Amino acid sequence: MNQSNKPNYTLPGIEGKLRLLNEKNNEALLGGGEKRIEAQHKKGKLTARERVDLLIDEGTFQEIDKFVMHRAKDFGLDKEHYLGDGVITGYGEVNGRLVYVFSQDFTVFGGSLSETHAEKICKIMDMAMKNGAPVIGLNDSGGARIQEGVNSLGGYADIFYRNTLASGVVPQISAIMGPCAGGAVYSPAITDFILMVENTSYMFVTGPNVVKTVTQENVSAEELGGASAHSTKSGVTHFACANELACIQHIKKLLSYMPQNCEEIAPVYAYELAEDESRKELDSLIPENPNHPYDIRDAVKGIVDEDSFLEVHENFADNIVVGFARIGGRSIGVVGNQPQSMAGVLDNDASVKAARFVRTCDSFNVPLLVLVDVPGFLPGTDQEWNGIISNGAKLLYAFSEATVPRITVITRKAYGGAYDVMNSKHIGADLNFAWPTAEIAVMGAKGAAEIIFKKEIAEAKDPEAKLQEKVDEYTAKFANPYRAAHRGFIDEVIIPSETRIKLIKAFKMLENKVDKIPRKKHGNIPL
Repeated sequence: MNQSNKPNYTLPGIEGKLRLLNEKNNEALLGGGEKRIEAQHKKGKLTARERVDLLIDEGTFQEIDKFVMHRAKDFGLDKEHYLGDGVITGYGEVNGRLVYVFSQDFTVFGGSLSETHAEKICKIMDMAMKNGAPVIGLNDSGGARIQEGVNSLGGYADIFYRNTLASGVVPQISAIMGPCAGGAVYSPAITDFILMVENTSYMFVTGPNVVKTVTQENVSAEELGGASAHSTKSGVTHFACANELACIQHIKKLLSYMPQNCEEIAPVYAYELAEDESRKELDSLIPENPNHPYDIRDAVKGIVDEDSFLEVHENFADNIVVGFARIGGRSIGVVGNQPQSMAGVLDNDASVKAARFVRTCDSFNVPLLVLVDVPGFLPGTDQEWNGIISNGAKLLYAFSEATVPRITVITRKAYGGAYDVMNSKHIGADLNFAWPTAEIAVMGAKGAAEIIFKKEIAEAKDPEAKLQEKVDEYTAKFANPYRAAHRGFIDEVIIPSETRIKLIKAFKMLENKVDKIPRKKHGNIPL
C-alpha cells in the first residue's frame, strides 16, 4: 500500500514543506514501485516515464497532474493510492515543436483507466485543441478499472468524445506499447495514426478467452490482435515497429511531415535546386510489355527528395502504396497503384486504405501526389458482396472532397472507372500529367477489341489474326495519352525523367491554392 495521502512533516516551516514536496515528487516518479518496474523491464517493455523521456526533447517536458489520485472506495481501493493514478500527462517539444502527451503506466493497477485517469487525459486533449498542437498517446493499459464500474466506462466515453472533436483539428497519434483491450481500442481507432510494437502490444475488442468461450476458436493474443495481425490482415495499425525505441523514433519522423494543426502547413525544409534535377532511370522504368509489373516505389523514389519517403500501411493492401514524402523540401502525401501486386487493381482494402490516407492529408493541408497505373476494379463475388461499390466510392469521395493541391501522374494504365477515381481532372485535380507510356481508355485493348469487333472477328477466316489486327487498331487510337490531352483532361505529356522538376515547380505554383466546398454541416461519405 502506498501511503502518499499521509504526509510526514519532520521539519518545521518552509524547510519541512519543501521536503514534503520533494518526497512526493520522488514517490510519483516510482509509479507502482521498484518491483513492478523491474517486472515491466523483464517483459522487454519500458516504463511510462522512460517512454516520455525518449519521445520528448530533453529538458522540455512539463508534467501536469502529477499528484492526482483516484477517488474510488470500493473493493479495497480506498487503501491503495498511487500518485498520478496510472498515467503521466503533460506537454513538451518534439524536435522543437509543441506536443501534448499521455503515457499510461502499467505498473499502477495494470495501467487501467479510472475516472481520474481519464480526467487527466481529457485535460491535456482540451489544452491541445485550444493551443493547436498534436496529441500523442502512449497506450499500455489493461482496460477499464473494473472496481470503478460505470465511472471508468464514462471516462472512456469522455476520451472518445474528445478524440472525435479533435479529429481534423490537431494530429492525434496512438502508440500501442502493451495490451489494449475492450473499450480501450476505440480511442486509438479514432486517431489519425496507430503504431504497434511487435510481440509486446495487442489490440482486440474481446480477448482470446472470450473468443474461445463464444466461438470455440483457439487463438493466441498475438494471432488475434498482435502487431502482425493488425498491420497485414485488418489494417487497424499503420506501422508495426520492431521495438519501443523504433516506435518512438517513428512517431518523431511522422510528426515531421505534419503541421501542428489544421490552420497551419507542415514544416518546409531548406532545399536548393540542383543544376540538373532529372532522374534518367525513370525513362526506362516502364516495361515494354504492358502486362509486366514494376515497383511503383521506384517511381516514388525517383520523384521525391532523397530518403524522404515514409510509407504508411506498408504491409496492408499492398496493391496500393501510400505515404509521406518531401519534394523540394515540402511535405506531400503520395498515393500510387502498385503493379507488382494484383496488377495494381483497386479492391476493397486498397480503396479504404487510400481513402483514409487522402482524407488525413486533406485534413492537415498536406498536398497530394497521385501516381496512376490501374487496370480497373477487382471483379468477383467476394469483392461485390464485401462492398466494392461503397468502398470504391469512399476513395472517389475522398479525392473529390479534398481541397489541398492535387497532382496526378499517369505512368501506364488508367482504365475505366478507376481512371475517374484516381484523382482525374474530372473530380477536381489541379494538374494531370501523363508519361508517353500512359494508356487512358475504357478498358484494355484486347478486351475492347473482343467486344467492339466481336462479329467481325467471329466471321473472319483467321479469327486470331483479325483479333490482333483490331487490338493494334484500338491501341493506336486509344491506348495512349493523346486523346485525353487533346481534350485537356491531361495538362501535359511529359518525359518521365523530367517528372521531378515538373512537380517541384507545380507544387510551388499551387502553394497558395484556395478551394472551398459548398456550405454544409458535413458530407455523407459512404461509410
